[in-house]
Amino acid sequence: MGKFFDSIQPAQQAFIEKQHLFFVSTAPLKADGHINLSPKGLDAFRVLSPNQVAYLDLVGSGNETSAHTLENGRITFMFCAFEGPPLILRLYGKGRAILPGSETWAQYAPHFTLPVNTRQIFVADIELVQTSCGFGVPLYDYTGERTILAEWADKKGEAGLHDYILEKNTESLDGLKTDYGVEHAAERASMG
Repeated sequence: MGKFFDSIQPAQQAFIEKQHLFFVSTAPLKADGHINLSPKGLDAFRVLSPNQVAYLDLVGSGNETSAHTLENGRITFMFCAFEGPPLILRLYGKGRAILPGSETWAQYAPHFTLPVNTRQIFVADIELVQTSCGFGVPLYDYTGERTILAEWADKKGEAGLHDYILEKNTESLDGLKTDYGVEHAAERASMG
């Protein structure tokens, strides 16, 4: 069953900071809605305090996390030890998207290096931490980050990325609005 904590402990923070990969999961409230589970890398995760974390979110083909957290806030992060002693660490909390140019952007943006394809920062208030054995997680060697996403973003440029977000990132699979969908509804409507 694992062990439970009401905040991120120092040894857990050290473990998180060593990981090259983490997973984010969210879900809509409706029972037949699609659960989203996304792998993330690229040095995008930060522990801000024992009960608050943030991660840098880059432009991608979907924006489910934004739609789900806007609707209900629920978010879970998972980290796995792929080397060294086995461990699975989950963080449960309430998350929200912070968009560039918003009131609180300046509070969170300095924690990251912001590439051209920065879409938003997710901030989560953590209410429960769980550790479990991880005995079934295989060992893997980290060999580096992929460069494809950065190359794609550079080719699109800022204007192309903005248009892509309006086209692909304003609504979830289940039709829920994302933060971008709410903020840019009029602009998206004028695109036809």
